[in-house]
Amino acid sequence: MADYEMVIGLEVHAELSTKSKIFCGCSTKFGGDVNTHVCEICSGMPGTLPTLNKRVVEYAIKAGTALNCEITRNNKFDRKNYFYPDLPKAYQVSQLYFPICRNGKVEIRTSKGTKFIGIHEIHMEEDAGKLVHDPFTEKTLVDYNRCGVPLIEIVSEPDFRSAEEVTAYLEKLQDTLRYLGVSDCKMQEGSMRADVNLSVRPVGTEKFGTRTEMKNIASLKAIARAIEYEYERQVDVIEAGGTITQETRRWDDEREMTYTMRSKENAQDYKYFPEPDLMPITISEEYLEEVRRNMPELADQKKERYMNELGLPEYDADIITGSTTLVRIFEKTAEICGNPKEASNWILTDLLKIVNDSGKPIDELDFRTESVGETIKLVSDGKINRKTGKQVLAKVVEENVIPSEYVEKNGLAQVSDLSAIEPVIREVLDANGKAVGEYLAGNEKNFQFLIGQSMRSLKGKADPQAVRATLQKLLDEMR
Repeated sequence: MADYEMVIGLEVHAELSTKSKIFCGCSTKFGGDVNTHVCEICSGMPGTLPTLNKRVVEYAIKAGTALNCEITRNNKFDRKNYFYPDLPKAYQVSQLYFPICRNGKVEIRTSKGTKFIGIHEIHMEEDAGKLVHDPFTEKTLVDYNRCGVPLIEIVSEPDFRSAEEVTAYLEKLQDTLRYLGVSDCKMQEGSMRADVNLSVRPVGTEKFGTRTEMKNIASLKAIARAIEYEYERQVDVIEAGGTITQETRRWDDEREMTYTMRSKENAQDYKYFPEPDLMPITISEEYLEEVRRNMPELADQKKERYMNELGLPEYDADIITGSTTLVRIFEKTAEICGNPKEASNWILTDLLKIVNDSGKPIDELDFRTESVGETIKLVSDGKINRKTGKQVLAKVVEENVIPSEYVEKNGLAQVSDLSAIEPVIREVLDANGKAVGEYLAGNEKNFQFLIGQSMRSLKGKADPQAVRATLQKLLDEMR
């Protein structure tokens, strides 16, 4: 049996985070009532004319710049003709001949090291609607809210040789687009979708095999499983003497298998021609420079700055920069508490545990960003102890409380006044005469027991250092 390698190219669709659609003023907000974000233009009514949303061009240029692409200074739109129920115009406005970005590359890291993945092009286009299948009535309904939502399609070169490489690339794209603010890349909401073109060939050969396409897979884990399944399927077909058919296949996540949808179209099948209702786009050098000047700091740049300027270990910097939400929380927390390493410790040790226990992603939780730093400041200023700080932080995440108000309302302020601490510790010593006697006789372990009893009597609100010092003083007096 020959050894085979997989050859994969990706077409990634990312919905852009503009407030309005690409050719009209309808809202792009996710989750609206069915067919409420629709007008005559995006529903394809005859006689309507599109108007290009300038922000879409800006976002596409930002994405192309971050992904090391050449920006096409003179580009235009084309009509991609096909009939499907969720495409009311029976064509999609896209870019075939002059896409806005070309010839990029992305560096990925896997268990085998680093590798560059080529980007063939990035083009702008409009999204189609959504079909809703009702299993009870066996009818299919159409929601046109998504029609006209702006997309960029990022088309890679066929440079992937494993599911791990594909996953690393998609994670890198997600990080990049989120940092740029051009897409939220929420695969569960369909704002990032990947089509996987996969073929196999004997190891050592140059000629590509016949490819199949798997469309719109909804998660990174599902993409990895689909790749492994399709690779094994194609190898089995070839080994059995069969041939691979060029086709589009759908991934069934429950059954963990692909099945045929339709034969795979080529560009000529869509009968592309220039979009007559939209003028060509000319990108001036001045506009290009303006967009580049306004590019935000990306993940790799932030990681390097956190390590070199803020003194964070690589591990801390790597985790924090893996999420734009964590970056926002960390930077605000470090600003408030004035100690980047302390901010990182609290976020990675305490905050993430609370978030994990909540069962929700951190970007779905609703709490004031400032509250994390304010909680740490209460601890560092001695107003509450660290144990109470953890309790307050949990309430911040769960109930969006304001730390200072919560501490005051619940009487959690730390007791540091020795005149208030000492009488309580004397009572503890009187109530634990045996433990005191054993300590005075040389059993040092009983000191920790007496510390615990003292903190319990003080309801955990006392300054631990003050309690330790007072207890030691009173025991020394008893010797």
